[in-house]
Amino acid sequence: MAILLDTHALLWWMNGDPRLSRKARAAMERKNAEVYVSAASAVELATKVRIGKLPDAALLVHTFAATLSEQGFVPLAISLEHGRLSGLLPGDNRDPFDRIIAAQSLLERMPVITADKALAALGIEVVW
Repeated sequence: MAILLDTHALLWWMNGDPRLSRKARAAMERKNAEVYVSAASAVELATKVRIGKLPDAALLVHTFAATLSEQGFVPLAISLEHGRLSGLLPGDNRDPFDRIIAAQSLLERMPVITADKALAALGIEVVW
């Protein structure tokens, strides 16, 4: 089963944060799980580290590709079609990271692990 992580779900997984739901954790730990991480999460994390909103994520940002590989996660690039659909999605959500992850979820037919109701409102399948 292929699943896509929202940025906070990635952080909560990496930090062993109990806010990551049992259902989400179980989906990620399944033997046949393919866990994808969007390039949008790399941009979001790096931006938040740079502006001081997530200083604790600095190490992850600087070792992003290696850390994903160690975890067995699969990077998901942002294609032109992902970008196009993210801009066309209906709704009031103005977060570009949410919109890209939603577009990737829809086009790649992957549910997203997220607690974010605003992301879920973009019409994606959510595991939480």
